[in-house]
Amino acid sequence: MLQEYRIEQVLGAGGFGITYLACDTNLDKNVALKEYLPGELAMRSPDGKVVAQATGHEAGYRWGLERFLQEARTLAKFSHPHIVRVLRYFEANATAYMVMDYEKGDPLKVVLQHDPQPPEAKLKALIAPLLDGLAAVHATGFLHRDIKPDNIFVRADGRPVLIDFGAARQALGGETRSLTAILTPGYAPLEQYSGEGKQGPWTDLYAMGGVLYRAVVDKNPPDAVTRIRGDTLGAGLAAMRGKYSEAFLRAIEWALTLDEKKRPQNVAQWKVALLSEKTATAAAEEEIQKTLRIEAEPEKLRRRRRWPYVAGALLVAVLVASLWYGNQAVRQALETEKAQLQREPRAAAPTPEQEQRLLRETATEFKSADANRDGFLSLEEVRGRFPLIAREFQRVDADGDGKISMQEFRRLRRLQLEKRLQKRD
Repeated sequence: MLQEYRIEQVLGAGGFGITYLACDTNLDKNVALKEYLPGELAMRSPDGKVVAQATGHEAGYRWGLERFLQEARTLAKFSHPHIVRVLRYFEANATAYMVMDYEKGDPLKVVLQHDPQPPEAKLKALIAPLLDGLAAVHATGFLHRDIKPDNIFVRADGRPVLIDFGAARQALGGETRSLTAILTPGYAPLEQYSGEGKQGPWTDLYAMGGVLYRAVVDKNPPDAVTRIRGDTLGAGLAAMRGKYSEAFLRAIEWALTLDEKKRPQNVAQWKVALLSEKTATAAAEEEIQKTLRIEAEPEKLRRRRRWPYVAGALLVAVLVASLWYGNQAVRQALETEKAQLQREPRAAAPTPEQEQRLLRETATEFKSADANRDGFLSLEEVRGRFPLIAREFQRVDADGDGKISMQEFRRLRRLQLEKRLQKRD
């Protein structure tokens, strides 16, 4: 027994801890109980307490323990269906424990062994909710740092959940005898191999790209250090052309770029490339933009080039109309969009640094206004904290559910940032 938890069996053990299946005797339900026990720094004494193996390891052990508790506190704040839910945490036996929901299912590593190279649609359906959860984590300034097939759990109903966050591993990087002990080769980018590497959302995206590479190619991606000497990653993905779409393979390769500055800098940026597909409406919009660019050219050149593009835009508009809305409705929508584009200059795009600052600031603002901690802002909560936003509540509430989500709030703040940058320019 450990407080009210009766430990039934070991679910898994690694270099930094042990996860048990336990029964909450108060609620009569199974939970997963994770214990901080870094094997290279500590051991269990005869009285059951966890102690440092040597005096020289005490500082590293305590530092890792603090990070473990920080991880627990952070995860306990989340209520996301695709992020492991921490019910509580506590200290005992000179170490710390996390109590989490116990889920039935299998790690993605096992799923891929039984179902290698799943169809693209199935992989997209698996990865999309995980990216939503990861974006929520990044919004708090927290990183996973250890995404791999072992740490993606697929529930019995097929819904995925991201587990086993690696905060403690990262904190202990300087205390263990080898960095490879805290990394998973193939899924860790170069910046994780150095204490001076700049880590951010792009670090987790590299690992997520590695997960998709494993699923698509049916083998682990080459580790980052080996790729410096000779990179075979592109060839592995190229061999999958025909089985998977070109855009999907390019998005995976983009996430696995060695230079972190050339990788997608946030989840939203990568998600567009990975999951979106060009629709007829998008094609029509692209043609309109081409037409608008032509209209800004000198008159003589415009006369030579105008009609092919205009004809293409009209043709696409007609196709869209016949497929979706009816000729008249689409023609009116396209004309309205065209007029709007003519009136409004293109918004200035924020830099990656500005994007990251925006993520942090919006997360802080949102949390300060979310009085009932339900992950949404009601009209009353908005009035109390953002009276100006309250006046345009219905416009910000894009899905019309009567409340503002983090994504809707962040979209508003991003538009406001773009307008400020546009005025500055």
